[in-house]
This record gives sequence, C-alpha cells and structure tokens, in this order.
Amino acid sequence: MTEENTEELGPSNLGTLDFWENVYALELDNFKGHGDVGEIWFGKKASLNVVKWISTKLNLDKDNDAIVDIGCGNGMMLVELAKQGFKQLVGVDYSQKAIDLANEILKENNVIAKLQVCDILDSENHGLLLNYFKVVHDKGTYDAISLHPEDPASKRKNYIKNIYDILKPEGYLVLTSCNWTKEELLLHFNNDYDFIDELPMDSFQFGGRKGNTVTQLVFKKK
Repeated sequence: MTEENTEELGPSNLGTLDFWENVYALELDNFKGHGDVGEIWFGKKASLNVVKWISTKLNLDKDNDAIVDIGCGNGMMLVELAKQGFKQLVGVDYSQKAIDLANEILKENNVIAKLQVCDILDSENHGLLLNYFKVVHDKGTYDAISLHPEDPASKRKNYIKNIYDILKPEGYLVLTSCNWTKEELLLHFNNDYDFIDELPMDSFQFGGRKGNTVTQLVFKKK
C-alpha cells in the first residue's frame, strides 16, 4: 500500500469552517456564562500524554524553543504546556471564534501565548515563520482536513508540506488522530519525516484484531 492509493475518509461537516465557527461561538458563550472551557477533544488524557512526552523526552530550552499548537481551539493545550514552564507558545486556528475563546481562557489562567487566526493550508498567507518552530502539535486538525468535502487528498498533502516548512531542521511534529491508524499515518508522512515514537493509549480488541481508539505519533523533520 502506498500514499497514492490511500482511501480517503469521506466528507463531513467537521471538515468545514462553518461547523467550527458555530461550535466555538457556543463554547465562548458558555465560558463567559459559567466558566466552562468546552470540549477537550480526544479527552484530557490524550493532551496530558503529549505534554508529558514533550516535557520528558525532548531536551528543549523552555525559554527559547518555540512550540505551536495547530488548531488550538480553546487553548487548553497551551495552558498545560505553560504549567510545565514552556515560554515560547503559539496557538493558531482558522476559526476566529476559537481564537476569541482561547484568548479568554488564557487570560483566566494567566498564561501568555501568541494567538492568531491562521489557515495552515494557505501556503501564501498562513503567517507563520518558516523554519521557526521546534515542535508542532496537532490534535485533530489533520483529521478535520481529511474530512473536507472538497479534494481532501490534496489538502492533506498541502498540510504536510506547510508543517514541514514551519518546523526547524530536525524539529518535531506530535500528531493525534482518531481517524487514521499508525500504519496509514506512516504512509502519509514518511517521505519528509522520520517516525520517532508512538505514545501509549488505551487499546481495544475486536474480531481477533487489536487497535487504538486514538493514535498519537511523533515525527521528526528529515
């Protein structure tokens, strides 16, 4: 099996900006009303898994090495990274409502991070510095792109290229997916990235086969 004959996931409204604008508009209202930060996508365990891995497995300069959360949503990943002492934090999302919510939550938690509206698929105007980030974190954005109603295959490839461009040489991509298996993700990313690690997650067994509900992989820029 090769990347060229990967079967796409099929379209979903989760792959559209309108869906996420509506989600985060509601969550922003809920946060302002009664302090609910909203959905922690894939569960808090998945987020804390990543934070622990970054904190313990990478020898990062917490004052200077930049980490970007692609599709930051409510910004809670940035809050967790800040708790571990990381200072150079950036959160981007293509939803203005998500950035508005993240701003409110970061203020509530006294966390300083740069937030900006950014479409990582826009090679010309995504606004992120090239060869700048030591770590890129993605929990669900690659999945959402894969569900886009229009030509998801080319959008996935564009994502992979643009992530490569913003990473420093030998920088790391930490990717969480609930739609793609480890084997499929390795096919997608193996041309430009080396596989480094798989984070342990809960597994299930069905029909004699074992699998994960969520896959978390770490790649290193070649």
